[in-house]
Amino acid sequence: MEIVEIISYHQSENITEVTFRLMNDEEDMVRTDVIENNFFDEFGFDYLAPVTDWLFEDDSLEFDSEFPEYLDEDELMSFLNEFYVVYPDKIPPAQYE
Repeated sequence: MEIVEIISYHQSENITEVTFRLMNDEEDMVRTDVIENNFFDEFGFDYLAPVTDWLFEDDSLEFDSEFPEYLDEDELMSFLNEFYVVYPDKIPPAQYE
């Protein structure tokens, strides 16, 4: 069991919803899970990283409350792989897209 692709994710203050694909999943299968953000802290991951100015070098974008923080996908994938090793019963079932 290894996560090979994160399809999408959305985070809020308390939860992170993530859609992903495992190594053995078929190409048209995805898994969606909702994880409480306190698990990130429990596993030693900083799930919310501050947005830096380099993200807004484009003059058409402005730093404001619309972009307060972001989630690093590599960190998210590492966290999920560890999380599901410890909690294999929490792996969501695969669904066809």
